[in-house]
Amino acid sequence: MATTKRTRFSRRLPDHVTDELVNVLGSDPKLFGFNDLFEDVYERLKERNAVSGGEEMLRLRAYEKLQNLVTRGLAEKDGKEYRGLERIQEAHSDNIAKQEG
Repeated sequence: MATTKRTRFSRRLPDHVTDELVNVLGSDPKLFGFNDLFEDVYERLKERNAVSGGEEMLRLRAYEKLQNLVTRGLAEKDGKEYRGLERIQEAHSDNIAKQEG
């Protein structure tokens, strides 16, 4: 039985949602409630014309990405509030591109 070799092309696009989460959390050491954090991120994405899929879908994606930052140890969760830690900039797509390139 012949096996097929699959090659796939993966193009990693910049993750605008994570980038804006990093920008907001990294710019101010205060604690953010999710709704306040999302409003800031949503406004920044609208300015960059990077909003797609509707606000509710974007809210879900932002929450998932925020939980990923907490899991990776780049953000801190205190109750229902979040704060960026010292290494938060490591999650920005510019820094990831430098590491891969």
